[in-house]
Amino acid sequence: MSLVRRALPEDAAEVLRLRQVMIDSVSPGDVSPGGPAGGSAGGSVDWHAESLPTLRARLADPDGDFAAFVVEHPERPGALAALVVGTIEYRIGRSLNPHGTIGFVFSVATDPDARRRGYARACMDELLAWFRARGAAQVHLTASADAAPLYASLGFRPKPDPLMELLL
Repeated sequence: MSLVRRALPEDAAEVLRLRQVMIDSVSPGDVSPGGPAGGSAGGSVDWHAESLPTLRARLADPDGDFAAFVVEHPERPGALAALVVGTIEYRIGRSLNPHGTIGFVFSVATDPDARRRGYARACMDELLAWFRARGAAQVHLTASADAAPLYASLGFRPKPDPLMELLL
């Protein structure tokens, strides 16, 4: 029996908690728009309550373009130890991906007291299988320096990124 399972709507608060662990690890002290830092190790968690209903709805849709895979914390009942989240996106096809189906990985997080046990890798394996089953021809992610070795071991490779962002 696998340790990894698909996240359920009742996991939403824990999914947000682990997402905050990831956010705090890559952007310590990051201040979210609309509020000062506070409530967690680094950034504001004021957005969690507003995000919860949408996340629950997305987790309740097993056929949607959003999936989260989790491992329950072995020492803390009701808590999650690890999380990976991904979406399927459509972009107009091209030669190596004529159907334009792309997976995007984000919010990979492991509770600090549960690291180095293979949980993130196991969750990633499930998410990659989910992408394959939905026809994704490629998968993108943004890697922190700490996580890059895991992704490289799974076959990801660095790519020049001309990404730009506009906050609306």
